[in-house]
Amino acid sequence: MDPSAVLPDELLERIRSRAPGYDERNEFFREDFEELTAAGYLRAFVAKEDGGLGASLADVVRLQRRLAAAAPATALGINMHLVWTGVARVFQARGDSSLDFVLEEAAAGEVFAFGISEAGNDSVLLDSVTTAAPLPDGAYSFTGVKVFTSLAPVWTRMGTFGKDETGTEPRLVYGFIQRDQPGWRHLDDWDTLGMRASQSCTTILEGALAPADRIIRTLPVGPNPDLLIFGIFAVFETLLAAVYTGIAERALELAVEAAHRRKSLRNGGRPYSHDPDIRWQIADAAIALDGVLPQLERIADDIDGCVDRGSAWFAALSGLKHRATETARQVVEAAMRVGGGGGYFRSSELQRLYRDVLAGLYHPSDPESAHATVATALLGPIEDPAGS
Repeated sequence: MDPSAVLPDELLERIRSRAPGYDERNEFFREDFEELTAAGYLRAFVAKEDGGLGASLADVVRLQRRLAAAAPATALGINMHLVWTGVARVFQARGDSSLDFVLEEAAAGEVFAFGISEAGNDSVLLDSVTTAAPLPDGAYSFTGVKVFTSLAPVWTRMGTFGKDETGTEPRLVYGFIQRDQPGWRHLDDWDTLGMRASQSCTTILEGALAPADRIIRTLPVGPNPDLLIFGIFAVFETLLAAVYTGIAERALELAVEAAHRRKSLRNGGRPYSHDPDIRWQIADAAIALDGVLPQLERIADDIDGCVDRGSAWFAALSGLKHRATETARQVVEAAMRVGGGGGYFRSSELQRLYRDVLAGLYHPSDPESAHATVATALLGPIEDPAGS
């Protein structure tokens, strides 16, 4: 798939031109959303015969890099819809039809939000502080607080989860609620340093209902090899890495432009592109970014190809997310240094990228979790000194 055919330059320039205003006003990217919807972007993972783009995960990685280079917050917001539709595609590729309805509803225009994150829950998918209460007909009602729920103004479906403690053993329940049903509300609390246009408001669940036919899994608390856990982790980490890689690619472009544009009085008015220190900084950033791209592409291809890495998948995915977000932050900081003091002004695109890229610190897997996952894969779990 040619990313420029799906996201042509003219569309991206309109999206880029609106990004400063959304950021300044702390406003949802509504015009971007409408144009991307009209272009079929939210149907990227839907099969062509069903009206979608028929994209693979590797295709969407390239698309999200391109979109993020124009407007990071727009790309991050759209990412959350693409995560659920991407997970449904992972299921289909592995012969599991339990999420087919996600692709069917996406084809019909429904918009999916990712209502998973909870403040203080560092177990992420493996435990929950939200209550999932079973109902006689097999439905569940969810009560709790979900944070960082992107697309707050426009989602129509939200994938969420909670813990059912009514049985002999607690179970984690995953299901989908609808916007047009009661039992939920947003807080108007998204006033952040960066990624402002994503409008990832806190969502309060107050008995929000997921019907029985929208309950997709009930799983034990703790690590689990179920396809849902793998699918969410795989698509979330990979597409997140794509967004931050796109930010880094744009920052490097701006650094090169600045090096050619800025002149050095000390060196007789020659452009900074001839300064050895500036050249080293740009080359160092490019080398770091170049190391992320093959890793990102290989992991996306392996997910598409149903490659069986077994338990090694989680270390690979955690490592990808960590490397991509940390590299992006380093590249943006290098671009700020190369760009000079002008990048410190609010009118500079670089200062917005600098604020946006910092959000990568807070997405799972965080640096501590990523290193712990990789260490366990290589060294095994830490033994209990008491032998229990």
